[in-house]
Amino acid sequence: MNERLQVFDTKMQKSVASLESELSTIRAGRANPNVLNKLTVDYYGIPTPIQQVANISVPEARMIQIQPWEKSLIKEIEKAIMTSDIGINPNNDGSVIRLIFPELTEDRRKEIVKDVKKKGEAAKVAIRNIRRDGNDAFKKLKGTEVSEDEIKDLEDELQKLTDKYIANIDKAVDAKSKEVLTV
Repeated sequence: MNERLQVFDTKMQKSVASLESELSTIRAGRANPNVLNKLTVDYYGIPTPIQQVANISVPEARMIQIQPWEKSLIKEIEKAIMTSDIGINPNNDGSVIRLIFPELTEDRRKEIVKDVKKKGEAAKVAIRNIRRDGNDAFKKLKGTEVSEDEIKDLEDELQKLTDKYIANIDKAVDAKSKEVLTV
C-alpha cells in the first residue's frame, strides 16, 4: 500500500476499533464481563481496572461474579459499580460481589439497538471525515512531482478503503443488534 494511504488506513482502523470496543461494553441481557472494562478502583492510591484486582467470572447467563483478591477491596469495587452507568446494584456477601442482570424488555432492547446504530453512524462519519482529509491532502499534491493520474489513483484507493471500513462498521453494528435482540 502507498505510504500516503497508510496514514488514512491506520486512522480508519482506529475508528473501527474504537466502535468495536464501545459496542463490547453495551450489555445485551446476557452477562458480559466487558461492561466492567471502564471501571477502576482506588488500589493503594492508584486507579486500577477491576480486572486487575479481582477474579471475574460468569457462573450463569445473567450473572457476573467478582471475587477481589483482597477482601478490603469489596467496598471500593461496590462503590465503583454503584457510581457507574451500568445500572445494576451489586450484591455483596462479604467475599464475593454478584451482579445480576435483569431480563431486558422488548422496548429496552429496541432502545439499545437504536443506540448501537447511532454509534455506528458516528463511526461512519469519522471514516468519511478521514476520507475527506485524505482527498484534501491529495488535492494539495497538484502541481508537485505527483501526476494527475497518480492523484486520481490515490483518491480511488482511498474510496475503496472507505467502503471496506464502512462495511466493517455495518457488520459490527448488525452483529451487536442481533445479539441485543436475541432473547
